[in-house]
Amino acid sequence: MFNGEVISYSISNSPNMRMINEMLDKAFGKVRKTSGIIFHSDQGWQYQQYSYRKILEEHGIIQSMSRKGNCLDNAVAENFFGIMKTELLYAEKFESSKEFITALKQYINYYNNERIKNRLNGKSPVQYRALLQES
Repeated sequence: MFNGEVISYSISNSPNMRMINEMLDKAFGKVRKTSGIIFHSDQGWQYQQYSYRKILEEHGIIQSMSRKGNCLDNAVAENFFGIMKTELLYAEKFESSKEFITALKQYINYYNNERIKNRLNGKSPVQYRALLQES
């Protein structure tokens, strides 16, 4: 929620724990200080798995799951998905999943590094984070 930056993600043709573990590994490689971080998610089966909860616990991460029928608990992620669908998914026609994955990677890079947000004083998420780290 700090700057709306997409820290990590993974993609799979079907939901599985390998995808979730890969996403967590990428996040832990990027964010060193994880103690006290709140990790928001929906109530998907993967986020209820013991192994997933244990990994978060080992890194001092607080799990926050949205309540049934209440996307407000996961508003930051839901906001990103809404924007991404409008600006990418619905705006283009993809011939294959590979083509979509390539476009998604490019979009996340754009979203993090170039797409400005009013609530971040006209900065992109990465620019805003860098600005605050300098102070």
